[in-house]
Amino acid sequence: MDDIITLSYGSGGRKTSELIEDIILPHFRNEELSKLKDGAVLEGFEKMVFSTDSFVVNPYFFPGGDIGKLSVCGTVNDICMCGGEPRYLSLSFIIEEGFKTKDFLRIIESIEKTAKMCNVEVVTGDTKVVEKGKGDGIFINTSGIGTLKYDFLGEDRMKDGDLVIVTGNIGDHGVAVMLEREQLFTGINLVSDCRPLNVLSKEILYFKENIKIMRDPTRGGLATTLNEFVEGLELGIELYEDRLPVSNEVNTACEILGIDPLYSANEGKITAVVSPDIAEELIEKLRKTEGGEKAAIIGKVTSNHKGRVTLKTEIGGTRILTKLSGMQLPRIC
Repeated sequence: MDDIITLSYGSGGRKTSELIEDIILPHFRNEELSKLKDGAVLEGFEKMVFSTDSFVVNPYFFPGGDIGKLSVCGTVNDICMCGGEPRYLSLSFIIEEGFKTKDFLRIIESIEKTAKMCNVEVVTGDTKVVEKGKGDGIFINTSGIGTLKYDFLGEDRMKDGDLVIVTGNIGDHGVAVMLEREQLFTGINLVSDCRPLNVLSKEILYFKENIKIMRDPTRGGLATTLNEFVEGLELGIELYEDRLPVSNEVNTACEILGIDPLYSANEGKITAVVSPDIAEELIEKLRKTEGGEKAAIIGKVTSNHKGRVTLKTEIGGTRILTKLSGMQLPRIC
C-alpha cells in the first residue's frame, strides 16, 4: 500500500482490490462480506427497521471520537430510536486523492471497534476515490438494518402530563467538534459524547408501553428534536431551565461564542417522553448505566401552547423554543 490514497485506488482495478482486501476486509470479515458481491443476501425479517446516514464531519478526528465511530453510532442509534435491534451495516467511502493511508486505517479500526461494541456486522459496502480538491478528505455513508422489537413508539401516544427525560448533558458533541475545528479555548477539556445507544435504549424500553417516543437529539439539538415531537399536535412541551443538564465546559463555551446549548448536537444521548408513573424509577435505572449517569427529568407534555416547545426560565419567564433556524454549527456529523 502507498502512503497516500491516489485516484487509482478508486479505479476498480488492482489498487481498489488492495484497498478493500488489505485494509477494509480484514477488519469486518464475515461469510457474506467476504463474497465481495454488489450486495448482501440476509436472513428475512417479519418486520425490520432500515436507516441510512452520511457523515461529513470536520475535522474527522475530534476529542471523544472520529468520523468512523460516528458513522456506526449514527446509524445504530437511529435504528435503536425506532425500537429496533441493529444487526447489519453497509459501509461506503468517498475518499479524496491524497488522503493518508494511515489515517484511513485508523478510521477503519475505529469502525471495527464500534461495530463490535454494537454487535453489528458490516456486510456490504462501496469505495470511491475523487480527484484532489473535489472532496474534503473523507466522507462515509452507512445504512443499517435491524429487527423491530418494540412496535409502539410514536408521538401520537403522548398525553397531557407525560414527562420528558434526557439521558445526560446536552450539547456536548456540537461544541466539542467546533472547538477542535477552530482550535478555540484549548484550556477547556471537552469531549464529544459520541457513543452507541443500544444499551441505554434497552434500559428505557424495559418499561415498554410506558415509553411514548424517543429520539437522539443530533443536528438541531434538543430544542429542534422536541419541536418535531409536537408538530401538528394538540399538545405542547414545557421545559424547565433549572433542570437541564449542561456541563460547565459547554456552558462556558456557549456563553463566550453566543451559542445556545439547546441547539447544539449530541451523538450519545436520548430524549424520551414517558409515563409519569415510571419516570423516577427509569431515571434511577439510567443513572446506574454507563452513559446515563446525568439522566434527568427536564419537562412535561402539556395541553398549553399547542404544537410548541416552551422553556420556563430560572427567573420565572417563558421562552418559546422554535426549531433551529439556519446553520448554527455546520459539519458536525
